[in-house]
Amino acid sequence: MRTVLEPQTQIPVYDEADVLVVGGGPAGSAAAISAARNGAKVILLERYGFLGGLVTGGQVCMIPNLDNGTGDKVLGIQKEWMTRLGKYPDAVFGPKDREAGSTNSELVKKWSNYFGTVWNNRVMYTTFIDPELMKIVLNDMVEEAKVTVYFHCWAAKAFMDEGTLKGVFFESKEGRKAILAKVVIDATGEGDIFASAGAEFDNSIDPTIRNSNMAECFRLANTDYAKYAAYKAAFPEECARKLQCLNETAGYKLLPIPSNRNDNMWVNNWIPERNSMKIQDLTYVEMKIKKAIPDVVRYLQKELPGFEDCYLMDIASVVGCRYSRRLKGQYQITFDDLKQGKTFSDSIAVTPAMHSFNKPDGEAALSIPFRALVPEKLDNLLAAGRCLSADVRAHNWLNLIPHSVATGEASGAAAYLAVQSGKKPRDIDIVKLQKILRNQGVYLPEI
Repeated sequence: MRTVLEPQTQIPVYDEADVLVVGGGPAGSAAAISAARNGAKVILLERYGFLGGLVTGGQVCMIPNLDNGTGDKVLGIQKEWMTRLGKYPDAVFGPKDREAGSTNSELVKKWSNYFGTVWNNRVMYTTFIDPELMKIVLNDMVEEAKVTVYFHCWAAKAFMDEGTLKGVFFESKEGRKAILAKVVIDATGEGDIFASAGAEFDNSIDPTIRNSNMAECFRLANTDYAKYAAYKAAFPEECARKLQCLNETAGYKLLPIPSNRNDNMWVNNWIPERNSMKIQDLTYVEMKIKKAIPDVVRYLQKELPGFEDCYLMDIASVVGCRYSRRLKGQYQITFDDLKQGKTFSDSIAVTPAMHSFNKPDGEAALSIPFRALVPEKLDNLLAAGRCLSADVRAHNWLNLIPHSVATGEASGAAAYLAVQSGKKPRDIDIVKLQKILRNQGVYLPEI
């Protein structure tokens, strides 16, 4: 590849903060809120014009795995999302949190028609949300916490001064600028900041598992999900055949999933063997998904009850990337850790799994140690969300929305502690961090 020389220039410092969070998705917004509520001066840098990342712009309208099937729930900021959304009509739908873990036959039957809400004959705390109202909720939360938000700013690379991370360069309509901070939280999803700072990472992929696929979700309006669910329950084999034909029509795997309203649905999809860090692959996914949508809509109108009068409502503005660079941290979470239900003395989040690894009567908890957010060598940075330190198979279970919110909330509190104590993030008092998180309502059992 040919190269050109970029002229050296002075970069203006746009702002400074105690904590700079790069990326305003589920992890980044939670990190910013958590740090600011504890008293840190926080800047949140976001490349789009909204917060929420894949849960809003990516139209991932289902938040699963909010409990472990026995009543223990993901709480803290994640729970606050649901409480705030619940104040808007039709903004959130799904089993009530008090129904989580129930084996009541009527409840199990009621929710069995909704994807992700029943597991092992237990009702699971899964919610279907309105992504547009979620944007408003997140705006309210960061404003109330007094986070300084800068939209339409694309973080370009880390600012290193004599080997020390001091901030981030970003691009904007005003040109390239810098923000300085005592601690930077990389919540970019792809680990853009720690990679540019020279931290070690892994981006290997296993093509046989879920997180090897990319997506671009879209929504359909004027549907009747109840009618479709009744048909699917009455004629499961016929419905399965028609869904397979739908995949063939599209040229990729896809699945209609309920949303917060009966009269619209979101369509998830899976495009294999593409890399979310390559320009051509990102472009391929954008083009391939959209090209098939008219044929998908026509097929659904003709073949599946509940879709007779459906039409395209909108298409996600953010490509769904399920895997990414994964930090080489002080500790790498392994798939064996998850299977064994391993716990850690520095645990900062305990989240449910999608399946039973080691408990036939319930779900194994996934314990996330603070060390998985801390680079092995680089200081003044924490990683939050799907770019945490985990092997490729463990990452497949740790890149969901609740897990991202949980690591974001923890990284924000940790960054505050680092600033407040004058220590590097790796040297903070873990017991103090865990106390802060429990006070914020995070489910964190004593070990």
